[in-house]
Amino acid sequence: MNENRKYRPMHIALLGCGYAAEMHSKSLRTLGKRARCYYASRNPARAEEMNERYRGAGHFESHQAAIASPDIDVVAVLTPPAHHLDTTLRALAAGKDVIVEKPPFLRAADFDRIEEACRETGQRVFVAENYYYKPLAHTLRQLLADRVIGDVLFVHLNAIKLQKTGDWRDDTALSGPGALFEGGIHWINFLANVGLEVTAVHATRPGPDRGMDRSMLVTLEYDSGAVATLSYSWEVPSTLKGLRISRIFGRQGSILFESNGIFLAVNGIRKQLLFPGFRDIQGYKAMFRDFYRAWSTGREPAMDLARARRDLDIVEAAYRSAASARVPLSSPRPDFRDKGE
Repeated sequence: MNENRKYRPMHIALLGCGYAAEMHSKSLRTLGKRARCYYASRNPARAEEMNERYRGAGHFESHQAAIASPDIDVVAVLTPPAHHLDTTLRALAAGKDVIVEKPPFLRAADFDRIEEACRETGQRVFVAENYYYKPLAHTLRQLLADRVIGDVLFVHLNAIKLQKTGDWRDDTALSGPGALFEGGIHWINFLANVGLEVTAVHATRPGPDRGMDRSMLVTLEYDSGAVATLSYSWEVPSTLKGLRISRIFGRQGSILFESNGIFLAVNGIRKQLLFPGFRDIQGYKAMFRDFYRAWSTGREPAMDLARARRDLDIVEAAYRSAASARVPLSSPRPDFRDKGE
């Protein structure tokens, strides 16, 4: 740990001034004087506007100018996924620590280059997976550890919504193979961190297998024998623009919860109605608090590179499974028509 970090704020440059930068700017405010935000964009006017709106510490004419600046300690890579690896490597070589948005890289194997660069430079990379820090995720981990529903049998996670794109997310060269990769990876992280170890992955893509996926059904098998299903979609309207119900079933009861974390109801060895946390329902604030502690003390964050790589491994396994040939039924289709009997 650099002892000087105890006595000064973290100077962080946000590379990319889109939606992610807006969300992170709001969350970083909760660190108070411990964080000072700078902005950089391929559109310098956009960086200047964001700096004024969020009362930042400054702005840069380009991403490279921010990376090269001696005033910056950390860069947050908030660009499309295709640019993450190159930008992260350049920032590490320039002596910066890096926060990289999810999905972190296009391939799990890219973590090999990142880990090597971290060893060579002595710098660190944090993956901005806020779902790991969601109050709902923390509460579920504790409930399952307390065995309030006994042995877990099934986890049914509903992450179906209607999401319009019309931007870089429609370009596989920038965003990766599709919706599961670009957005569903958050829910993969959620399922991979309920306190059960994933051992096998299966996936099916509904409808024609053409172009980018916008819907996927993923099944995870855990070492305990439990099974989880994730229904993920960008093309189905949902109640109240996102209200979704999920459930976990165990041998001694069940847990019903709103997928975003609005409420949670336990019906097991004890009965509870919980509201995990409205103030930080998406987990961004807890994530940046953890990252700041890790940066200032030298310890590992709770969401470390090993977890991030595992998430990408699971997503890649899901795509391989979905692309495999479907096995047709061998027997003839029964005739179930009403025969008037």
